Amino acid sequence: MSKRPYEIMQIDHVVIRTRDIQTMLRFYLDVVGCSVERKIERIGLYQLRAGASLIDLVDAYGELGLKGGEPPQPTGGNMDHLCVRIDPWDADAIQAYLKNAGAAPGDVEQRNGAEGVGPSIYFADPEGNNIEFKGPADIGD
Repeated sequence: MSKRPYEIMQIDHVVIRTRDIQTMLRFYLDVVGCSVERKIERIGLYQLRAGASLIDLVDAYGELGLKGGEPPQPTGGNMDHLCVRIDPWDADAIQAYLKNAGAAPGDVEQRNGAEGVGPSIYFADPEGNNIEFKGPADIGD
């Protein structure tokens, strides 16, 4: 096999199909901390800036979303989880913030990620998609 003519740099974007675009936009903007990068409302696409990457929210009932078939359901989501690397890491402050925002954060656990093993917290968005906030590798809670 010949050498690959490319090198993977990072995840560019993740696409999440949603049943309720306005609720999901508020959550990803207000709770997660993304900002709007670009909107193409006529096809139901909302691109949100998440650090160096994008999270695309697609209205499952819009032109683009209908191409994906049935909308995601609580018993059959459209992904396992989205991991967002955050900094600084203050587990108590992060959990308190998420609880105050109406999310139900899980316990801090040490998990492997792109930088190695480090702390992380799982919680769900309003449609049940799991989100992981990941801290830097090799630090405690």
